Amino acid sequence: MKILTVGAGAVGGWFGARLARAGQDVTFLVRPERAAALRERGLRVTGLGEDLALTPELVTADALSRPYDLVLLSVKSTALDRAAKDLAPAVGPGTAIVPLLNGMAHIDHLTDRFGGAQVLGGVAKVVTTLNEHGDIVRMAPPSVVITGELDGRPSARVDAVRAALTAAGIDSPGTADVVGSMWHKWVFISTLAAVTCLGRGSVGEVGAVPGGAGLGPSVLAEAAAVATAAGHPVPDSELAVTARTVTAPGSPLTPSMYRDLVSGRPTEVEHVFGDLIARARALGVPTPLLDLATLQLRVHQRRVLPAQNGA
Repeated sequence: MKILTVGAGAVGGWFGARLARAGQDVTFLVRPERAAALRERGLRVTGLGEDLALTPELVTADALSRPYDLVLLSVKSTALDRAAKDLAPAVGPGTAIVPLLNGMAHIDHLTDRFGGAQVLGGVAKVVTTLNEHGDIVRMAPPSVVITGELDGRPSARVDAVRAALTAAGIDSPGTADVVGSMWHKWVFISTLAAVTCLGRGSVGEVGAVPGGAGLGPSVLAEAAAVATAAGHPVPDSELAVTARTVTAPGSPLTPSMYRDLVSGRPTEVEHVFGDLIARARALGVPTPLLDLATLQLRVHQRRVLPAQNGA
């Protein structure tokens, strides 16, 4: 199986590195500046007692000329449109695209561009970040990719993708409802992002102040209500895990959206929050805390991207 990993950041770099180390035929589609850094330093993974260094197979968009069997798409939603254009030469009649973005809006984007036959559903569960050297730092144990046909039917290509992931030590449980899994991840990440972005701190810092402990469950109730109204209720067991995660005393946990916010970088506000509250309005579900988080992040977005807002 020929695999193209679009992006070699914290998520794509992690899963691509695991696949490459396991002997899979993996190429990373990267920007020229990232390609130069990777050629000089290699692709490095650290954390949780692991140190891995690879010399990755790289390609830039101008040199991409053949189709791949599998495309793992793991970019920020703000880079989705450009990434989709860049990877187009890699998509042939037999190509499966597995997007590992949060939310749901990217599915419409990709199926509109490539057709529904090429796109699978995808959920990534991994806690990684990039350090100042561009190395991938693993901060917690999960290493999971859930994938499946968007219509829920069994397929040989899903089986082949899951087999490749499993052989690389990546947990890839089967599912008959990958769209539901995507919604459930959306509830989790929007809750965690709202708690930390509204509270301007880690989970533990928010929970340590008066009133902070109740924020997580309140946001979770809103997000879960949207999923239920959309036909994808989150199982009680998953709700309980999310509630514990966003209220854990002393937890240093922060999502990438919070880290982007406090670092003055653009965020995925529209993809994660804007789309969610738009669906909530259409479904008649009130989401005052998610609305407030969206408002704050939109103000931040306008501040850091003045050129895109007519300034």
